[in-house]
Amino acid sequence: MYAIIETGGKQYKVQEGDVLFIEKLNANDGESVTFDRVLAVSNDQGLTAGTPLVSGATVTAKVEKHGKGQKVVVYKYKPKKNYHVKQGHRQPYTKVTIEKIQA
Repeated sequence: MYAIIETGGKQYKVQEGDVLFIEKLNANDGESVTFDRVLAVSNDQGLTAGTPLVSGATVTAKVEKHGKGQKVVVYKYKPKKNYHVKQGHRQPYTKVTIEKIQA
């Protein structure tokens, strides 16, 4: 059984027990979060696709930890103009474990 959920502007295909690194959520470590934006659910009866969401379907996950991703360096440069800008960015994330898919 799997489901396709939407969170943080991205779509994820999840199964029970999966570990995901998603956009940062406002939840503490150890809390349980529910994703209600379920786009599709596949089970023994077949695939159920939503229009655009599957009504009554939810995915429950447990927040493991919060962190920051690898550093990405942004370097801007214009030749012959003495223009150099170096900037770094680390995207915050939330690590979650999928506990239950309810359809």
